[in-house]
Amino acid sequence: MEHRQAEQRVRELTALLERYNHEYYVLDAPSVDDYTFDQLMHELAALEQTYPDLLSPNSPTQRVGGTASSTFSKVSHAVQMQSLQDVFDFEQVSSFVSRCREQFPDVRFSVEPKIDGLSVSLEYRDGELVLGSTRGDGFTGEDVTANLKTIRSIPLTLREKLPLLEVRGEVYMPREQFFSLVKQQEEADETSFKNPRNAAAGSLRQKQAAVTAKRKLDIFIFNLQQCEGKTFTTHDETLSFLEQTGFRVIPGRRLCSSTEEIIDAVNAIGEARQTLPYDIDGVVIKVNVLSQRERMGATSKTPKWAIAYKFPPEEKETVLRDIEVNVGRTGALTPVAVFDTILLAGTSVSRAVLHNQDFITEKDIRIGDSIVVRKAGDIIPEVLCSVRHAPDAVPYRLPAACPVCGTPAVRDEAEAVLRCPNISCPAQLHKQLVHFASRDAMNIDGLGTAIITALLDKQLVRDAADLYHLTEEQLLTLEGFKEKSAANLLRALENSKTAPLDRVIYALGIRNIGQKAASLLCAHFGSLPAIEAADRDEIAEIDGFGEIMADSVYTALHDASVQQLLSKLRDAGLTMPYEKKITAQDTFFSGKTVVLTGTLSMKRSEAKERLEAAGAKVSGSVSGKTSYLIAGEDAGSKLTKAQSLGITILSEAEMLEMLESGGGQTPAGET
Repeated sequence: MEHRQAEQRVRELTALLERYNHEYYVLDAPSVDDYTFDQLMHELAALEQTYPDLLSPNSPTQRVGGTASSTFSKVSHAVQMQSLQDVFDFEQVSSFVSRCREQFPDVRFSVEPKIDGLSVSLEYRDGELVLGSTRGDGFTGEDVTANLKTIRSIPLTLREKLPLLEVRGEVYMPREQFFSLVKQQEEADETSFKNPRNAAAGSLRQKQAAVTAKRKLDIFIFNLQQCEGKTFTTHDETLSFLEQTGFRVIPGRRLCSSTEEIIDAVNAIGEARQTLPYDIDGVVIKVNVLSQRERMGATSKTPKWAIAYKFPPEEKETVLRDIEVNVGRTGALTPVAVFDTILLAGTSVSRAVLHNQDFITEKDIRIGDSIVVRKAGDIIPEVLCSVRHAPDAVPYRLPAACPVCGTPAVRDEAEAVLRCPNISCPAQLHKQLVHFASRDAMNIDGLGTAIITALLDKQLVRDAADLYHLTEEQLLTLEGFKEKSAANLLRALENSKTAPLDRVIYALGIRNIGQKAASLLCAHFGSLPAIEAADRDEIAEIDGFGEIMADSVYTALHDASVQQLLSKLRDAGLTMPYEKKITAQDTFFSGKTVVLTGTLSMKRSEAKERLEAAGAKVSGSVSGKTSYLIAGEDAGSKLTKAQSLGITILSEAEMLEMLESGGGQTPAGET
């Protein structure tokens, strides 16, 4: 085929594939089967490979991703991507309507579902997608164009080629895809996402666009940000135009004139909530006429012409069938309610932690009771109360002995917890090994829960040190193990021998000692012998420690079984090096109180660990003592409070830049 013919065929194939893609992903009405679509895609890819100059950045073949990105560059939003003021009852809705009506008696409102996802901007020039970015702090986001192109419902080329068009949408993960992803993560012994929103945020900010493509994200467009070459009068008019142009716009919207109509629309959306294939966490109420919006204006963060009504946590009644008692790695006996399955916030729920005996006694929870359950933050199931006792129900008491090994339980008065004191208890040993091998501890890749269970069942290990004496022959006796998987695990064990001391301390699973405390301990003493030689008072002097933490460290490191384990670990070849990488006086964050809010690209625990290593104190709430607020995606009330107090706001990118440069620069907004 000649170049001219190839160019013509590429144009034809591109138009066809974009049309079929729109029919399948937006209209849900495909006109060709998958085989035909795939054949056309292969033909286009072959032509682009033969004639590289014909490959367009917006070719349908580029949706799958593939090139890894080490960083996401910053994007300044020409139109601020504002957040909305949240309201939680209809009285507040009525007040909002009254305020709008005082200024515009004829005001009408667009009432729309609030998709629980990640807000993004899509910018088109001359009908071609040129930039896709995250919201960030509303003023500055990140360039995630390559990842957004993997979302099939986003048109790469528009039907009407305006000089400039910028739209705002919400990226989300369909509920079915979320459940499938969590299942895959659990089977791979990976930490699973907590909810579809977090899954969408984590998937969109993948360094490898090919990973994003596999996550099957979707999007709804809900606002026109800016446009050249066309004018509009109302918000509803803009959405109709965007739908005709090829976008998948927010569904289920209604135009309302009165408070009563708005409340009816909100209730209707709420009733349909659980039947939707995606999560919504509220309803957005917006002034429809664009000129009225402009005259109403905005605060520094939120428009005055819109609010977000947030649904209250869903509560349901069910019957408590049993109370199971689980044994944790520190011996804690944790009661778990087992009840008839109910659907809460889109997921099936049949279990919830009951914490301890005091919690059960206070709420008088008995087996056979009718109980009320909700999801705290739409994530974690919790039992609110008992509403009715069964006729034969009796007050529940936790067992006096460990349900696994039978050792008499001991009550920890400081924590109101019953514990099994037997450190050789099989249940404790299993969880201790899982913790020891975890990513934040020794990071032994491939040593998950199922393998640890198999090792214990075959009595190949009795403590963590025995892991380092495993042989290929022993591993090959485990179901599913082949030479390659055995070699990989042995390599991972060998690599973990050089894990730094603070990780080893954390891996020991000492009560009250998390990652932060382990880092502080090692930074203060510098070596394991120095820690072992310290008394309780010396340990308690560490900034951030107290008597309870000091006693936990001292007691653990002077326990004969722990001393024996450490000796065996040394004999197995663990070097336990420690080098303090950052000194507090060298960092921006030395002695500063920092608050994290919103969705970050890294785990919240990782950000906290890095800040604390740089000398910061990470707090969970904003106050006058807060030095910096690190604002991720969709930051909420903490950001509002920080702004009102004049606290310096940093993006995640600015935080990382400051951490990596160490010192010498002043954060933006400070002098």
